[in-house]
Amino acid sequence: MEPFLILGLLVFLLLIRVPVAFALGTLGIALLWWKGFPLISVPQRIYGTLDSFELLAVPMFLLMSNILLAGGVGRDLFAAVQSWVGHWPGGLGVATIISCTLFAAISGSSVATAATIGTVAIPEMAKRGYDRSFTLGMLAAGGTLGILIPPSIPLIIYGVVTEESIPTLFLAGIGPGLFLASMFVIYGIAYSSFGGGYTPTPKASWSECGRASLLAAPTILLATIIIVSIYTGVATPSESASVGFVMALAITFAMGRMNLQKVREATHKAMVTTAMIFMIILGAKVFSYSITLYLIPQTISQLITENLSDPNWFMLAVGAVLLFIGFFLEALSMLLIMVPVLFPSLEAMGIHPIWFGIFFVVLIETALITPPVGLNLFVIQAVGKARLSEVVRGATPFAAIMLATAVLLWFWPDLALWIPNNL
Repeated sequence: MEPFLILGLLVFLLLIRVPVAFALGTLGIALLWWKGFPLISVPQRIYGTLDSFELLAVPMFLLMSNILLAGGVGRDLFAAVQSWVGHWPGGLGVATIISCTLFAAISGSSVATAATIGTVAIPEMAKRGYDRSFTLGMLAAGGTLGILIPPSIPLIIYGVVTEESIPTLFLAGIGPGLFLASMFVIYGIAYSSFGGGYTPTPKASWSECGRASLLAAPTILLATIIIVSIYTGVATPSESASVGFVMALAITFAMGRMNLQKVREATHKAMVTTAMIFMIILGAKVFSYSITLYLIPQTISQLITENLSDPNWFMLAVGAVLLFIGFFLEALSMLLIMVPVLFPSLEAMGIHPIWFGIFFVVLIETALITPPVGLNLFVIQAVGKARLSEVVRGATPFAAIMLATAVLLWFWPDLALWIPNNL
């Protein structure tokens, strides 16, 4: 009975619009006080959480992505990709997804990816007569690749919470990330080919392709250095993020697109987002500590293993719960609330923790484009000056593709595990 009462209190606080960080932290402190646990443990837990080298990657990646966003790097990426594939059927849609994939490999943020590429792609696709709802939905979905294709901020936080290897999680995200991007591209080509209603883009000349690619080359080099340095073990995610930030500054200043005012604005945006993320992490840490002392994860784990001994039913239940709470919570909150509760059950079910992290992220990707609180929906709505219903309608087929990918992951675990197992 106690677990359901605590869950009910949490849901009540969220329904009355208490910010997630304060709902988690306040409820956690109240639970500790109620049972007479020493409250001195709260600041100790908070200090222990922030005293994490791995978490340094979060503000550094946010700084880097905001510098690149302020420097207009998205335009270069989109122009370069468009010059090569723009003449294909639905070519601008293909260019949009590929650009999202490339920017995701730099920023690790779904919001930064959607906002950066959306600013450039929406006017271009509108000029070519692409269906507006399709355009908005594709950009909302393409932005979600930022939390799956490494480096990924949610995967960093999952690794910190579960003490799993972050580079291994990054490797595991490559296969599903590229698979999802490919499925988005195929759907975009099919929709454009059979739906029609757009003006094909003329094929760019070799010189145009060369000029556009040359402008995008520094950014692609930046992404390559970050990814290679992490996977070869030359640098930790935090160190590679720091190098990426310095390189982003150098690239944007060298191209004449950066000044001190833009640096201050980008730093302020990164600081605000970092503070929001860290506040949620701290609130979730206090809450997870309190429910652990109440033995709630152990109780839920025991209930699950006693009543859902089949891993298939367990994962079906997990998927259903995540999809449901995804209607009300944003991605990071879902991760920080649910992972401490579900993680103890994985070993008993024989479920690989790295695989589970990727499966989890694919499902919270879906939550980013499902109403009423799908964050990417609101980002694209703002960028495209559109009605929310337009974005939701266009994003629905992409959400179905994500769910199908989650099902495929269950039946084909090597989609996520083959790369980390063979490198």
